[in-house]
Amino acid sequence: MTVNLPAGLLATAVVPASSANLGPGFDSLGLALSLYDEIQAETTDSGLVIEVTGEGAGQVPDDESHLVVRAIRRGLAAGGVSVPGLNIRCRNVIPHSRGLGSSAAAVVGGLAVANGLIAQSGSQPLTLEQLVQLSSDFEGHPDNASAAVLGGAVVSWTEPGPAYAAVPLTLHPDIHLFPAIPQVRSSTAETRAVLPDVIAHKDATFNVSRVALLVVALTQRPDLLMAATEDVMHQPQRAAAMPASAEYLAMLRRSGVAAVLSGAGPAVIAFSTEPELPAEVLEFGAANGFAVEKMAVGQGVRWTVGAGV
Repeated sequence: MTVNLPAGLLATAVVPASSANLGPGFDSLGLALSLYDEIQAETTDSGLVIEVTGEGAGQVPDDESHLVVRAIRRGLAAGGVSVPGLNIRCRNVIPHSRGLGSSAAAVVGGLAVANGLIAQSGSQPLTLEQLVQLSSDFEGHPDNASAAVLGGAVVSWTEPGPAYAAVPLTLHPDIHLFPAIPQVRSSTAETRAVLPDVIAHKDATFNVSRVALLVVALTQRPDLLMAATEDVMHQPQRAAAMPASAEYLAMLRRSGVAAVLSGAGPAVIAFSTEPELPAEVLEFGAANGFAVEKMAVGQGVRWTVGAGV
């Protein structure tokens, strides 16, 4: 039976940015970052109103096709709840089309807002496992979505069905994160299209060894990060589509900084055991259009009943 919610109920969610792949962990490793979008939804008597400030304002749809709206609808349906109308406010900070999980954040945030509304219906809210499953289903892989749900670093995987799952990793406290965000954008669909359908056995072996090592490096042995972040499966193939990112990535690694594309790029993320990056690395980034900002590991999505988290 579907529960119909009255007008005047309010729920708010805060959801982190995320970086996926982390080099060799294609579609499986993810990491939440301390950059957050906020989504608020209020039930109304009818209709749909969407207000977007910050990233994407005036560019994203303001109808039922909006990703946040689709996620809220999906979450409400999963919780057995319906609403007559919605007012939705999105305060976006996560850059769009840069490889920092803005789409995953929209989906996870929308589902979390739905959870806040479900909680006011007397129905059982969705579990974290359900949030991972529902949000991952939007993109077909769970790396960004599971990081946004759980926070921290995650290992995620897909089973037949498809079914999606993830487990958290505890990032070593000596690791500092430095996302480098360019002004240019890229399309994940376009950069995924340049990847080959088949890879050589030796390349698969190489990446399997590196992703296994990366789990050790992230949790226990950060001194192994340079070797652990090597990749031959997707970053070299994407270089021609984002030459500035490829050049900065190469420069970071030449300088002894373990760096990878963030997701499908064009952002780059550096991992360092030093509290600051070398001055020449920062200068090169600034000269080539990259805003480099030190960030902490992000918390998982949070939601509350009412106007704030």
